[in-house]
Amino acid sequence: MKKTSYCKCFPELDDKELDEKYALISHAIQLENKPEAKNYIDILKKNGININLYPTKKIFNEQNNIVFETNETKFTFIDLFAGIGGFRIAMQSVGGQCVFSSEWDEAAKETYFDNYGEVPFGDITKPEIKALIPEKFDVLCAGFPCQPFSNAGLKKGIEDTRGTLFYHIAEILRDHQPKAVILENVRGLISNDKGKTIQTVLRTITGMGYKCNIPQELIENGPITKLKAECSKMVLSAKDYGVPQNRPRIFIVLWREDVNITNFVYPSPMKTKTRVGDILEANVPESFTISDKLWEGHQRRKSEHEQKGNGFGYSMFNEESEFTSTISRRYYKDGSEILIEQKGKNPRKLTPREAANLQGFPEEFKLPSSNVKAYQQFGNSVAVPVVKKVSEQVVEQILEV
Repeated sequence: MKKTSYCKCFPELDDKELDEKYALISHAIQLENKPEAKNYIDILKKNGININLYPTKKIFNEQNNIVFETNETKFTFIDLFAGIGGFRIAMQSVGGQCVFSSEWDEAAKETYFDNYGEVPFGDITKPEIKALIPEKFDVLCAGFPCQPFSNAGLKKGIEDTRGTLFYHIAEILRDHQPKAVILENVRGLISNDKGKTIQTVLRTITGMGYKCNIPQELIENGPITKLKAECSKMVLSAKDYGVPQNRPRIFIVLWREDVNITNFVYPSPMKTKTRVGDILEANVPESFTISDKLWEGHQRRKSEHEQKGNGFGYSMFNEESEFTSTISRRYYKDGSEILIEQKGKNPRKLTPREAANLQGFPEEFKLPSSNVKAYQQFGNSVAVPVVKKVSEQVVEQILEV
């Protein structure tokens, strides 16, 4: 089995029989002298690992070329379903200190470590992982998977969500009561199970002492059509915040009911038009040009769909296009959702760096070595500039009140 970059960083831990050892040591290093590090350090100590034998955060990050750090801590947050840290970059940029991260995908964890010097803890559904979350933190961030609830509508509170990944977010909110919550999901969450899914999400969290922009009466009793219309006001797209990608996502912002605000004002769309050419690289290798066979297949399928009267098939863009369609996890398969026009030859796929650019990741962000993994990870990610705009408002309107 190939050794991950973080295993290579801590070779002395190879023989240690300790679950989550790489997450524990890297969290302890990145949190250094902060109180949130104490539990991690204590667990390491009980297992014969002395944090004092490791380099300081500054030296460790210099040795491993870690550039994404929080310079001045204004608040703390946890990063759930963290992926490659789109939320983390945004939150750190506005003064957030991550005190716990969690992600189950091993390849994403490696990319996360390469950029933040921290290995996320594993499966958040396990009680022993949840037990490692610091008691107090200010913001919970999560881009959680969209799943219907089999018990939706029973009004049993958190129990309505049991058996889903959202249940574990709800459990953490119930037990820790952070000041603010930012949840990101596909726009389809609003219509999932005819609106019952989003109603259950909101009913569950507001039932634990939180508020959002939607009145409690509407969350509890509907009508669902009006609830869905109000939820649509929480949908933001990357193309309106400086990134040339049409990526509509719902951002549910909630605050603890003791916070003295009545309404959260979402960031206004930017007035400037985006341009696909701004995220494209020069001198792209021929290997990204799609083959004759694949191109013929794309054209044939599009023609068949058009004959049936639907709009499915590949989507083509060029430098002057205002924005692309949404990049997804499946982009590595055939690139059909975003093809780049080339004069005199077949179109090409985006490069991994262009995929990163399309999601607003900085130039310094280190890409995974596998192109397939890069497409999957960036396709799964949040668009960083959108999260940054939302988090700026969360700090200003909720945390600083």
